[in-house]
Amino acid sequence: MNRLLIVLVLSLAGIRAHADAPTILVFGDSLSAGYGLAHIDQGWVGMLREKLKSEGYGYQVVNASVSGETTAGGLARLPRALEMHHPKLVILELGANDGLRALPIEQMRANLGDMVDETVRAGARVLLLGIRIPPNYGPEYTEKFYQVFEEVAHAKAVPRVPFLLADVALEPGLMQADGLHPNEQGQPKLLATVWSALKPLLSK
Repeated sequence: MNRLLIVLVLSLAGIRAHADAPTILVFGDSLSAGYGLAHIDQGWVGMLREKLKSEGYGYQVVNASVSGETTAGGLARLPRALEMHHPKLVILELGANDGLRALPIEQMRANLGDMVDETVRAGARVLLLGIRIPPNYGPEYTEKFYQVFEEVAHAKAVPRVPFLLADVALEPGLMQADGLHPNEQGQPKLLATVWSALKPLLSK
């Protein structure tokens, strides 16, 4: 009986310690949701969780990414996610689906800015992940799309990863057949790209 009680106490202590750990909320689309992978933990977010643990950072990672999400959809569901998880840091990875659908650049910029503001008001820091899109809609739209991430990061004074897929987009062996999503072999490259900007924001 005493042994059972000890196990129960230790289990509850572990749950409490996990609950007290600061949260990193990954708020993105299919690039962060593990689209096309056999298991979601094969994605860069799952790898981030393991890297934080192995390097002694006391964070828990919540992946609130949704495949197909636009910045408008993200803005609508962000308040609930912030209320549920009370993150210390939010990795914001949205915009690709706006670009693939040729949605208005001005609205995308406003949505991203509003999400940054909402996150800061909730007491969390933001890391903004930038994206490039194929030139399907012409060079002017493509370049304006890419510049939005820099403009928002500058206006809101938040750190930015210029291009999440920088080390995989032009490597067919690291991309899925659709040419848009990194495969399992490409995920460590995504993690490395994010980690270089994320690490300075972390504390042990």
